Amino acid sequence: MRRAYAVLLTLCLALAGALATAGPAQAAPQTIANGIQFTDGSGSPVHAHGGGVLKVGAYYYWFGEHRNADNTFRSVDAYRSTDLKNWEFRNHVLTEDSHPELATANIERPKVMYNASTGQFVMWMHKENGSDYSEARAAVAVSGTVDGDYTWRGSFRPLGQHMSRDITVFTDTDGTGYMVSAARENYDLHIYRLTADHTGIASLVANPWPGGHREAPALFKRNGVYFMLTSGATGWSPNQQRYATATSLSGPWSAMRDVGDSTAFGSQTAYVLPVQGTSGTSYLYLGDRWGNSFGGTVNDSRYVWLPLTFPSATSMSMSWSPEITVDTAAGTVAGTAATYHTLIARHSGRCADVTGQSLWQGAQIKQYGCNGGGNQKYWFKSVGGGYHQLVVRNSGLCVRENASTVTQEDCDASATGQQWAVTTTGSYVTLRSRATGECLDVNGASTADSAAIITYTCNGGTNQQWTRGT
Repeated sequence: MRRAYAVLLTLCLALAGALATAGPAQAAPQTIANGIQFTDGSGSPVHAHGGGVLKVGAYYYWFGEHRNADNTFRSVDAYRSTDLKNWEFRNHVLTEDSHPELATANIERPKVMYNASTGQFVMWMHKENGSDYSEARAAVAVSGTVDGDYTWRGSFRPLGQHMSRDITVFTDTDGTGYMVSAARENYDLHIYRLTADHTGIASLVANPWPGGHREAPALFKRNGVYFMLTSGATGWSPNQQRYATATSLSGPWSAMRDVGDSTAFGSQTAYVLPVQGTSGTSYLYLGDRWGNSFGGTVNDSRYVWLPLTFPSATSMSMSWSPEITVDTAAGTVAGTAATYHTLIARHSGRCADVTGQSLWQGAQIKQYGCNGGGNQKYWFKSVGGGYHQLVVRNSGLCVRENASTVTQEDCDASATGQQWAVTTTGSYVTLRSRATGECLDVNGASTADSAAIITYTCNGGTNQQWTRGT
């Protein structure tokens, strides 16, 4: 009996040890909405702006900017996830108190890489003095653990002479580290080889597009081909992203080619993340929709994540999806197909319009002359039971019924005020709120621009009848 008990105890202890060291369970596929603020497990906004992602073990670690109210540096924050949707805050890994040089500063586009020979995690970033952009320096910090406190190693101009603004880092398949940064007032884009410990600049490898005026670089390698994705230099405003390819980092590099639409779907390149799993490797575009571009601050920024596809070995494309499905276990990323419709009021011929093309929660829905804008286009997303959310194309927010107004708000599939039953009569539809049973209505049957759209007792009026345009 004692022996059986001892054997059972040994097995239980072994099982407990195995469970303690097994790490996280394999991640399930997740659907991630686009153009929104992410939140961490506590419900706080994820501040990883201008950031990059490093996979360590089963976890993806996301590092990015967190700023003070005056837009100066507050911290580099680190989060981790196994599925790229559910993020756990880990640490303010570098803060304004980490070194006197950081007390008043701008720290932008932090990227972390691992050096296998030293066992250190190395962070590269763009550093400014907190009041203007005259320093144009690269900066380095290091840590023995991926999400521990990073030790400041200082800032400098690469090779003692070159300006350095927007940056990225890249570790090649042979372990060599590289840093890419915008130089000469952003008119050049330099590719540097790093020292063996990845904390310094060894040499300038290439300046492939002199005078190109590109920033926000992201560098990755696919099947032996290097891809460099960049944006134009237009401040906080989004612009056309372009890319080039090469089979050697020293070149020759191809000319830049357009990818995505003329504003990268309202975003700017931050990073390209390879997602590797049992079915292969997919490539995920991580973009920032900067808050400063719509009247906010960096801390108000949203995220745009989209699959990259490759029609050929040296070409790349990117299309809009309102949400993506990521399976980190399989290594697959897919966009959700969506058809957008305008809603044209029968009585006025005007469209349901988010006021001022706003991207903010609480912006009111009114009628306005139809113009094809993204603030007049809606995705009818089924939420089951015959109900749909109306997801606004340009903001990614959902149409919600309130007591006296209709506004756009963060999407919540459980909120009945965001659920609409669609009834078709002839060539027109009515939209009835699940919360109150009232219909989407142009207030007072007005035919004027800026007339409020509200909900009102369903009565069959032409101001409650809508054409779903394309």
